[in-house]
Amino acid sequence: MKGGAQGWRFGMGDVQIFPGPRHRAPLKRPVWIIVLVSMVSLFLVCAYVYPPQSGTACYLFSSRGCKALSDWLPPAPAREFTDSEIASRIVIREILSAPPVKSKTSKIAFMFLTPGQLPFEKLWEKFFNGHEGKFSVYVHASNNKPVHVSRYFVNRDIRSERVIWGKISMIDAERRLLANAMQDPDNQHFVLLSDSCIPLHKFDYVYNYLLYTNVSFLDCFYDPGPHGNGRYSEHMLPEVEIKDFRKGAQWFSMKRQHAMIVLADSLYYSKFRDYCKHGMDGGKNCIADEHYLPTFFHMIDPQGIANWSVTNVDWSERKWHPKSYKAHDVTRELIKNLTVSSFFR
Repeated sequence: MKGGAQGWRFGMGDVQIFPGPRHRAPLKRPVWIIVLVSMVSLFLVCAYVYPPQSGTACYLFSSRGCKALSDWLPPAPAREFTDSEIASRIVIREILSAPPVKSKTSKIAFMFLTPGQLPFEKLWEKFFNGHEGKFSVYVHASNNKPVHVSRYFVNRDIRSERVIWGKISMIDAERRLLANAMQDPDNQHFVLLSDSCIPLHKFDYVYNYLLYTNVSFLDCFYDPGPHGNGRYSEHMLPEVEIKDFRKGAQWFSMKRQHAMIVLADSLYYSKFRDYCKHGMDGGKNCIADEHYLPTFFHMIDPQGIANWSVTNVDWSERKWHPKSYKAHDVTRELIKNLTVSSFFR
């Protein structure tokens, strides 16, 4: 009997170990896969609509950065131009496509933007001497009418207005100088100079270099920092986008076609007049003369500018104004070093 009871217990144990058939639960849908695919799709759509601005974000997609994503995604639709922008670009296109004006004697217009006296007139007189008929002089004195000591500067003053550093009046003065110089059809190249500029090469060298080139020498570069693209205002949209915003030194040397375009422009000029100024967008110190021309030419004729200026400007001191040279700084070695990369100080 004892043995039989034990066998029964084993039998019951067997029944517990090997239970009867159970009903299989229905398979669960792969929810996590659906969620993952949805998130990736949403991420790609957002990346297309709002493209990453930093290299770190770009490298989430590929070691090649943003280019890999832009190659994979369809191109963004072209922006529609406003009526004013269409009209402006037609005028610019016609001016650029027109053949250069032929003149019997091509001249260079030397345009001096100064608050008053020109301390280096005698030095410029030596530079101009013997080359009459190949140059013109124009003086915009914003504060005080200078007393000229060189015959080349006498009666060369134009009607001037007050110019304030960092204001749109700087651009207005440049356009005023260009307008006066453009009245002479023989002027084929236009050089903007300050009262502290001096020539570093002989006249013939400068004359041949500027007249026998097909570009304008305009400083233009991309600056992602607070004193570059950090000055951009979205009020400039849609005509001026942040990707086209550029910076450069004020001093330029430009050919006649480009000078004509600057005078013809009102659309882009008005954007910088109204929205590139002190206190705009919470205190951004946007300085129009550092951004208007570089941005304008980068947009309308990027291949027509050299992206550098023939005027040497030293910003190594990292101040609001470039370095000024005192009398004891001007040595033969300094002049030699400056002439390696530029014409004027």
